[in-house]
Amino acid sequence: MTGKETEYIRQSVESGKISGDGIFTKKSHEFFEQKYGFKKCLLTTSCTDALEMAALLIDLKPDDEVIMPSYTFVSTSNAFVLRGAKIIFADSEKETPNIDADKIEELITEKTKAIVVVHYAGMACDMDKIMAIAEKYNLFVIEDAAQAVDSFYNGKPLGSIGHLATFSFHETKNIISGEGGMLIINDDRFIKRAEIIREKGTNRSAFFRGEIDKYGWVDIGSSFLPSDIIAAFLFAQLENLDDIQKRRKYIWNKYYQGLKELDEKGFVKIPKTPNYATNNAHMFYLVCKNIEERSALISHLKENNINAVFHYLSLHKSPFYQDKHDGKELPNCDKYANCLVRLPFYYELTEEQIDKIIKIIIEFCTKK
Repeated sequence: MTGKETEYIRQSVESGKISGDGIFTKKSHEFFEQKYGFKKCLLTTSCTDALEMAALLIDLKPDDEVIMPSYTFVSTSNAFVLRGAKIIFADSEKETPNIDADKIEELITEKTKAIVVVHYAGMACDMDKIMAIAEKYNLFVIEDAAQAVDSFYNGKPLGSIGHLATFSFHETKNIISGEGGMLIINDDRFIKRAEIIREKGTNRSAFFRGEIDKYGWVDIGSSFLPSDIIAAFLFAQLENLDDIQKRRKYIWNKYYQGLKELDEKGFVKIPKTPNYATNNAHMFYLVCKNIEERSALISHLKENNINAVFHYLSLHKSPFYQDKHDGKELPNCDKYANCLVRLPFYYELTEEQIDKIIKIIIEFCTKK
């Protein structure tokens, strides 16, 4: 809580309009468009919904193919599966959990429609390579930037590079509203239709701007608008983004400095920041040597009242999709699924707590 969340919620209620596109929704849109230069922002009820809007906007047809990483949250895939698309999973990089840009082109067929990239832990994918491939084959690029608010690729804000992008404001993210998300439209041809899809397939937004005399059903769509109460909470967070980021980066760097010797000695791997990326301090993780070692570390931390957890399971091996996968091995993805562990990471972590976590991890690794 940054201080003004409940005050802004009160203001939203007193405005008499707590449904979608109220005063704080507009303030949040303006914040992102001005600070990061996004062409068009639309708050949504979740990042999942923003991804579903993206799938609708690129007009996916059954059996179209979409390339994406297997090491990601299920929402990344679900949004496109719901439109009937076939998911073609790509492996992660060796040094980061991000999609390996060098493994994308070999997966492209005449049915490929889009590439979805996930900026894992807020670290940028190799976007120049990916955008060049997309241009060569006339494909759409969608950035799943759920974890990547206030992060950059060669000076460009993540979310501003692909044709479309999505963000999350779930309570686990840097900037939060409990639940919530946002669609970014960087391609002019999608702006008008995005507003229609978001408003249940109606041209209601244009009506309220006075551009048309009445509104009706003109396209497919759904109800993707969040309440203005959610936007009020979010805007209070946005006003304090710099302070939140400063604290999170301090915590991240404290972990890094305290654990880098374990990396140097080969006990575990710590995050690597590519030279084209910035670190938005969304998460700090370790990569153990195998699943047994990770399980032992998580158990040891739990015995000391520290809640460290693993992250994604490989989607290509999931019960739902394994029989639909093309059978290709994705060894780097499986390594992260089996070996990655996330450390506690939130604004209120104290110096004493961080020092304790570092100390216990060092003791575990060196005694082992």
